[in-house]
Amino acid sequence: MRIGMGYDIHRLAPGRTLVLGGVTIPFEKGLLGHSDADVLVHAVCDALLGAAGLGDIGMHFPDNDLKYKDINSLQLLSQSLDLVRRSGYQLQNVDATLIAEQPRLAPYRIGMQLNLARTLQVDSGLVNIKATTSEGLGVIGRGEAIAAMSVVLVE
Repeated sequence: MRIGMGYDIHRLAPGRTLVLGGVTIPFEKGLLGHSDADVLVHAVCDALLGAAGLGDIGMHFPDNDLKYKDINSLQLLSQSLDLVRRSGYQLQNVDATLIAEQPRLAPYRIGMQLNLARTLQVDSGLVNIKATTSEGLGVIGRGEAIAAMSVVLVE
């Protein structure tokens, strides 16, 4: 058994679509990034790759490669899972936390969970997603960014 941990943060910007866990969330800002900037999926990718000793998302999907420009991050998650499986590991579970002051994320949690489970080809009960705030502190508390953390177990 191996454990991996992932973290990602992206700045909120006007004119972008907010996508978290593959769910489009109505909000006046979206996350700024080379891909769709889905911090939740990026954190899970990093956790998966880390658990298998395969580096990180930037090594496999660099942000200076045009083929990843505006890509749906669930595609990156699927490719990350393939890399992990080719290394001989099977995913056992995912636990993730989103950190955002706004918007309220609870109504979208189940959709995110189902998207991740479908992409990872596991039962949705093996994927847990939580959301919290930073109590008004720092860049997240000021509404300038959204972050995510994830832990996965592979065997």
